[in-house]
Amino acid sequence: MTDDGALTYAERAVIRQHFLSREVGTPSIYNGFPLRRWAGGPNKGQPKLPNAVQTMYDRGLIVIADSGSSLVAKFTNRGLLALKRSAADPRAFELKFYWKLHAELVEVPEDL
Repeated sequence: MTDDGALTYAERAVIRQHFLSREVGTPSIYNGFPLRRWAGGPNKGQPKLPNAVQTMYDRGLIVIADSGSSLVAKFTNRGLLALKRSAADPRAFELKFYWKLHAELVEVPEDL
């Protein structure tokens, strides 16, 4: 975990998985990414957060929106700035695969 707001390797991996630019249906960073729920046991119905998503939540980089039928992790202002900082490293999100993510991050002001 980092204190400077930068994303960890595991956090970047989760983001890469969800925001890879595709021919059809590339999601927007403003819409967030889907999460799963526990199907059974004592946590039934609760968010099932991978470790990297849990650390982003704990650090205030995402919030979890629950519509009743689905869960979505949405970036906070702090999370958008951390994502923008991480995207400045060309190795983090290669432009030819994450062009939409880069295009959306250009619009994120530095002083959110």
